[in-house]
Amino acid sequence: MKGLSNNQVKRWRSASSRLLARLWPQDCFVCGGRAGEVAICAACAKELPWLDADSCPVCALPTPGAQQCGQCQRRTPHFDATLAAFVYTHPIREMVLALKFGPVFAVRDVLVGGLLTALGDVHADVIVPVPLHPRRIAERGFNQSVELARGVGRALRIPVENGLVVRDIDTPHQAGLPIRQRRKNVRGAFRCVAPIAGSHVLVIDDVITSGASLDELAQTLKFAGATRVTNLLVARTLRGRR
Repeated sequence: MKGLSNNQVKRWRSASSRLLARLWPQDCFVCGGRAGEVAICAACAKELPWLDADSCPVCALPTPGAQQCGQCQRRTPHFDATLAAFVYTHPIREMVLALKFGPVFAVRDVLVGGLLTALGDVHADVIVPVPLHPRRIAERGFNQSVELARGVGRALRIPVENGLVVRDIDTPHQAGLPIRQRRKNVRGAFRCVAPIAGSHVLVIDDVITSGASLDELAQTLKFAGATRVTNLLVARTLRGRR
């Protein structure tokens, strides 16, 4: 829009989206029924697969009594805590993929709501979305983790530092790889461009599986001076680390 700043354009688009949602109610992403101004109807919202509260406080794998799991005891990650809203299964899996590859931004508010619920009363100084390599950005046109981070940042009035960490290595897809190979692939992938001494950093991403990328990112942030790194994820796979 000629003559408008980027912030003005974003506000205009946001207001337009709300108006369109009221005039033309959305269909539920899950069941196809009328959902009003949101992406899923009330009935489907009640059936979302929330992650069990009894989870490892470090990596969010389900554990009896919310104790630290054996894997984190054997090899402590560089991050201090992980919070995840949902189990990575239907329909969260499809919603994450819709935002990631669609992009279907209608589901973003539902996922951000899950992140805020999972975060609870945890406080942080700055939010860092997991960065993508420039090649991936060029392919997709956006970073879904940035979109999620902005939603959380707006709600909590925490600054989102999108450019604080850059991804220098375009790592191959990690699905199906053993944990040792995943760690090797992401070694040295991230670079912090400014010091963040004394900060509690909230790292936001969509899904955690092995935690290898998050571990490498946390190490990078700790080297830059972060005193605490908490991961906040939309969903947790239950395969864990191998």
